[in-house]
Amino acid sequence: MKLEFQAKFLQHLNKKKQQDQGFTLIELLVVIIIIGILAAIALPSLLSQVNKGKQAEAKQNVGSINRAQQAYFLESDSFASNVTEVGIGIKTQSVNYKYTIKVKPGTNAGGEKISVAANNEALALGTTLKSYVGLNFTSTGDKATGEVLTLGFVCETVKTGKDGVGAVQSQATADANTKACDPSGTKFKDLSGTKKGT
Repeated sequence: MKLEFQAKFLQHLNKKKQQDQGFTLIELLVVIIIIGILAAIALPSLLSQVNKGKQAEAKQNVGSINRAQQAYFLESDSFASNVTEVGIGIKTQSVNYKYTIKVKPGTNAGGEKISVAANNEALALGTTLKSYVGLNFTSTGDKATGEVLTLGFVCETVKTGKDGVGAVQSQATADANTKACDPSGTKFKDLSGTKKGT
């Protein structure tokens, strides 16, 4: 074989070896660092979305209990004292929340003992979840006719975990003068979408 062909053949083999080398260690480290930075940016956003999904369960259930309490009051002239009594099929505890009802005792026009107000509570079982309270109470609508209205709204705690649960458990039951869960806005955020007292 000629010397010129031997040189070209060796050059060809040398190029093939260079193509088969793959990635260098530095190239792999750069890619890993980039993936780590992207994960660090995306992970908190992902975790907050997971919590929002879990909290949607509590918002929905407290709203449903509020509406069921209003229907229950129309039938019984009193608010239900426990979750199963409202009869809408919500379990008293899920993976993320425990549901309870706290009532305010009173008497009706006939002197019978009834529940005149109810706090429908969704107590968070996780440390990163917010708790919720739904307030149901009565108010005299038209004073001339003596018509009684049932009112209700839902509030979300500002803090999460045990602090939020404590805020819900210490929330007083509502009455006709109640305008919000927490007028100062330091413990609760009103989710009802209306401004009370306007």
